[in-house]
Amino acid sequence: PEAQTLPLILFPDGARLAEPPLPTVADKIGLRTHAQTNFYDLAIVGGGPAGLAAAVYGASEGLHTVIIEREAPGGQAGLSSRIENYLGFPSGLTGGDLARRAVAQAKRFGVEILSPQAVVGLRTEGPYRYLKLADASEISCHVLLLAMGVQWRTLDVPGIDRFQGAGVYYGGGTSEAIACKGETVYVIGGANSAGQAAMHFSKFAEKVVMLVRGNSLAATMSHYLIEQIEKTPKIEVWTQTSLVGVHGEGRLTGITVLCSPSGDTKELPASSLFIFIGALPRTEWLGDVVERDARGFILSGPDLIRAGKKPASWTLSRDPSLLETSVPGIFVVGDVRHGSVKRVASGVGEGAVVVQFMHQYLAKVQ
Repeated sequence: PEAQTLPLILFPDGARLAEPPLPTVADKIGLRTHAQTNFYDLAIVGGGPAGLAAAVYGASEGLHTVIIEREAPGGQAGLSSRIENYLGFPSGLTGGDLARRAVAQAKRFGVEILSPQAVVGLRTEGPYRYLKLADASEISCHVLLLAMGVQWRTLDVPGIDRFQGAGVYYGGGTSEAIACKGETVYVIGGANSAGQAAMHFSKFAEKVVMLVRGNSLAATMSHYLIEQIEKTPKIEVWTQTSLVGVHGEGRLTGITVLCSPSGDTKELPASSLFIFIGALPRTEWLGDVVERDARGFILSGPDLIRAGKKPASWTLSRDPSLLETSVPGIFVVGDVRHGSVKRVASGVGEGAVVVQFMHQYLAKVQ
């Protein structure tokens, strides 16, 4: 019976939880999911590199700070098997290492981290911003920072959803790599995240095949990573190739790929397929409170000024600052921001810079 209720988590004290919701697991292992108070100087939604950086700088400068993270601190960067070009780490480091260091630093400055916990609603009332959490509680703050990052885009292939977690994975790679020892692993995508995963898988798999829709990797991947892939015999790059079919009973056993130039299709045995095809923001819960672009990314600063006019929701005489949204006192950093540079260092830089804009705002409202 337990085999039919996966995942099943076993704890050192003998306890067993079958198909448990994340909050139940969090409570069991001692993670904090409930706020200690109902008001903060600074509330940060999202615990990726940008949010963690802002928390460290904000708390170190005296702001009572809380981070609300729906999954685990670190964001997508925290899942990266290797970050080779982060300043100060000449040998590179894993995303997990970076996340652990940042969390420890934030906690040292007194940052409260609620994880896993989701924000489901936002409202404003005078100088206060109110966040409604998934457990129906509410916290308020003077300054709000939106740093939710993005979530992986899903692949539109018939029947692929039934294999998610059973041979088909979005992102990931760090923990799954060991289980792929001796296999042929297929990686879909041509950007840095796909390249980093392919390099990591090559340490364990017999072969790694990258399926890339474009003509080459040059337009979408960092040069250093392309060079590493070219020097790795276990990695093959199939350009102008896309996935059109998946096969199996209960778990993935095969895929069908299409070669665009010839129009030929080929069916291949496959048990591990990892998808890195970009990401989209998860901003629906914001409603109409802050302005977003057509894809859901949050607008800020100069992008809010149209024909010389400020947004209708803007109540101050000054223009929105560089990382400020259409509502004064609500800021945005990282991948969820319209026009952002999708790099870990960029997110950390924005997180550090935005705290100065917050202080300028707070000086006028307090």
